[in-house]
Amino acid sequence: MTAVITKPATPARNHRARQVARWRRAVPGYFMLLPFVALFCGFLVWPLLNSLYFAFTDFNGVKPPGWVGGENFARLWTEDTRFRKALLNSLIYVACAVTLSTAASLALALAFRGTSWQDRIMRTIFFLPSVTSTIAVMLIWRWIFSGERFGLANTVLSWFGAEPVSWLSTPRWTIPLLVLMAVWGGCGYGMVIFVSGLNAIPEEFYEAARLDGATLWQQFRYITLPQLGPVTTYVVITGLIGAFQVFEAVYIVFRAVSSVGGVQDSALMLVPYLYDMGFTRFQLGYASAIAWTLFLIIFVISMIQLRFTRAVREL
Repeated sequence: MTAVITKPATPARNHRARQVARWRRAVPGYFMLLPFVALFCGFLVWPLLNSLYFAFTDFNGVKPPGWVGGENFARLWTEDTRFRKALLNSLIYVACAVTLSTAASLALALAFRGTSWQDRIMRTIFFLPSVTSTIAVMLIWRWIFSGERFGLANTVLSWFGAEPVSWLSTPRWTIPLLVLMAVWGGCGYGMVIFVSGLNAIPEEFYEAARLDGATLWQQFRYITLPQLGPVTTYVVITGLIGAFQVFEAVYIVFRAVSSVGGVQDSALMLVPYLYDMGFTRFQLGYASAIAWTLFLIIFVISMIQLRFTRAVREL
């Protein structure tokens, strides 16, 4: 009768066995993720890479793309006055819309942060524009500011004996109206985020401040604002991204017969201009260059915002 001699397990063998067991447990999960990964690559990664390639070509959707290098980007910054107009309009619009929308969101959150049914109803009312059909809302705004007497704004003016105003065909009113629509439609979403941030601040901070004799403004300045730093950064960055990508308001409310940007391109923004060059003029390579330029602008501004917020919090 022979005895079976087994070798003692070494640390290396034990480590290898644990790795094999870990991979056996993980393989079914990876297989279950394959459909999502395939869809993600097919409908997001591949189109993004394609658009990056087209940005360096003269692709028009009909002929095979021809490589032109950086000519599209050079043309954007040196020859295209409409692009500079769209960029200037976008920067003004983003600065005003994000600033006012963030301030309005915080004010609403401070006013309706409670748990009573009145506060819940008010939060629901202010949040409704964020989940309402954008196209329907823009059509209503177009009716409100219609230049005819049946427009709601001109109807209200007529009650006071004022003459009707051509709101949508007067360039000086374009950016203010776009900002008004953005603040009305976006402050409810920011309000919900700020309410969550306010409710996460420990009440002990305010109790200690009141015991030390701090006023309401001092509590807001030295407790609420610093504690809301990450939430404010999130609201501002998402607001920046959304404002730079504004399209429906320009296309539906201000679109003219011959120009997507309205009268004298007063409402022309980067995304409507991208749409105009790509799907109206069929300069798809040039439109791809605009899209990647917009991406870089948003990326740089977001990084600056993050660095600035981090620097302020470290002071």
